[in-house]
Amino acid sequence: MLTLVEKILFALAVLVSLYYTWGGVKRIIHNIGSGQGKPNWQVVLKKAGGALFKFITFQPVFRFRLIPSLLHGMIGWGFLAFLLINLSDLIYAYTDWRMLDNTGLFGELYRLLADVVNVLILVGMAAMAIRRFLFRPATLSTRDTTLLDPKARLGISRDSAIVAGFILLHNSARLLGESFHLAAHAHTDSWQPFISAVSTLWLGMNPGLLEAGEHLMFWLSVGAVVAFLPYFPYSKHLHLFFAPINFALKPERPSMGALDYVNLEDESIEQFGAAKVSDLGYEQIIDSYACIMCFRCQEVCPAYNTGKILSPAALEINKRYNFNAGGGTDKPLLELIPEEAVWACTSCGACVDVCPVGNEPMRDILSIRRNLAMMESAFPKQLETAFKGMERNANPWNVNPADRLKWASGLNVPTIEKNPEPDLLWWVGCAPSTDARAQKTAQAFAKILNAAGVNFAVLGRSEQCTGDSARRAGREDIFFGLATANVELLNEVAPKRIVTTCPHCLHTIKNEYPAFGGNYEVIHHTQLINELVGSGKLQLDAEPASLTFHDPCYLGRHNSVYEAPRLALQSAGANLTEMPHHEAQSFCCGAGGAQMWKEEEPGTARVNQTRYAEAKASGAETLAVGCPFCLTMLTDASKAEENGLPVKDVAEIVAERIK
Repeated sequence: MLTLVEKILFALAVLVSLYYTWGGVKRIIHNIGSGQGKPNWQVVLKKAGGALFKFITFQPVFRFRLIPSLLHGMIGWGFLAFLLINLSDLIYAYTDWRMLDNTGLFGELYRLLADVVNVLILVGMAAMAIRRFLFRPATLSTRDTTLLDPKARLGISRDSAIVAGFILLHNSARLLGESFHLAAHAHTDSWQPFISAVSTLWLGMNPGLLEAGEHLMFWLSVGAVVAFLPYFPYSKHLHLFFAPINFALKPERPSMGALDYVNLEDESIEQFGAAKVSDLGYEQIIDSYACIMCFRCQEVCPAYNTGKILSPAALEINKRYNFNAGGGTDKPLLELIPEEAVWACTSCGACVDVCPVGNEPMRDILSIRRNLAMMESAFPKQLETAFKGMERNANPWNVNPADRLKWASGLNVPTIEKNPEPDLLWWVGCAPSTDARAQKTAQAFAKILNAAGVNFAVLGRSEQCTGDSARRAGREDIFFGLATANVELLNEVAPKRIVTTCPHCLHTIKNEYPAFGGNYEVIHHTQLINELVGSGKLQLDAEPASLTFHDPCYLGRHNSVYEAPRLALQSAGANLTEMPHHEAQSFCCGAGGAQMWKEEEPGTARVNQTRYAEAKASGAETLAVGCPFCLTMLTDASKAEENGLPVKDVAEIVAERIK
């Protein structure tokens, strides 16, 4: 189709484009390579299939924002189809062989696909452009108080305009070029309905003009791709390439919130946590290139939604704009996210869970905390009490270990010394052992275990804090000491199963202790309650009650336990009303990430009060929880108003209904 001169010019244009594109690609490779660690290729191969499935189906995109997600799907699926279509057009331009002219079924289906997909891309892109530039929803940006690279505030819109303009030009030119070709041959094609409709506009036009138009549209269509390539490494459009890579190259973890093992006995370690970008893992640097800049993570962040200056989206975008501006990986991370924002994170995992391209901004934040706490001794002063308690008495309440079993006075709660071979080891946890309100949960669960005739035991004064709060606050040294001692004790006890009423204990023992040599079957108390009810060992009077259930972050998102607490409540007769934010979309209580031991950063509202207000609005008469931290936070919120909603643990509700 192209003349010899055009072929030569186009080939030269491609070479020039690839030369400048390679410059951007080299910078990306260098930046990623400067990160810590390297991929485990066995894991990559294992995850490749799943990564490809997510990429092809765009399944993570459809979590919410349904209409924009559908529009994005139209564009994305069309883009995948156009990889073949553009190749076909290029072959035609150089050889005059047209896949479109194939008269068999394959050719007919190909022509239909190319025509329909082209229009879907145009419609989807036009709608997305109207949404961004005319409707301008607040969810596509961030507040002025958020630290966002000044270049990004304008740059994101400019980048969107460039991408939209490129796609609209590319696809419009292709449609017109094909319509000129059909008109030049004085016919329409039922397998190309949209192109045929346009081609009728040109019937009777001078054949020379139609041929010239076809050539011009090729240059505008495929030429737009060539012109766009050097910009591609700097565009957010790069997520199309890096999203599947990000899914495949992520290290394999037992839970999205499980932190990496740090061997504090290795004296050669000089750096703890991340002070600059190069201290992050290679996969955390990939996050910045995979980021689609959709601000979905910000939209679900409890800190951002209560007016704090934290935006997980801004962190990833700032990393990317630092790279785009020529900045390297020696950039201090506290120039990309304020220290106040670092300590506002509740480690709820909502940002990780919702990201359509697999980014993990929460992990960056916890890495920065580790550096601040371990290397700079810079952390909120309110945390000192909890740290000292864990160091001196192995619990953040700083209660003497000798008093750890006082809550069980008058109850049948055997220790491991009295019952050395139990079927079930109950890891009570610090809160139920020491906090007056949470002790009621422990007492209720003891009543349940005894009523069901369970052969169980507790560690008593030998039990220590799991170290969850210390680790999320950056004090890896405290966590390391507690984890090492706990694993040594548990391996000596060799429990058949462990049950805990605290999701933070469950998460740490189940997902983080294996790195210390502790591999155990760990379940939540609501899971055990279901087993006992299902086996007939626990008989309940199902009294009707109006309840709503708050999903704890470390039970739900971090460990995917959603059904068990609901079934346990229903077995006790509960009529459940779900809050708008429930299960994987649950809103945090505000205590995770060591927030339990410090004051919230300034904002427009408190996280616990925001969540409590949602529970109150549900119309339920009681708010059920499955975590002692959630119990404390939501009880405090309830006490702030007259006639507040009763807040109870699932175990308390079930224990009240034992026959």
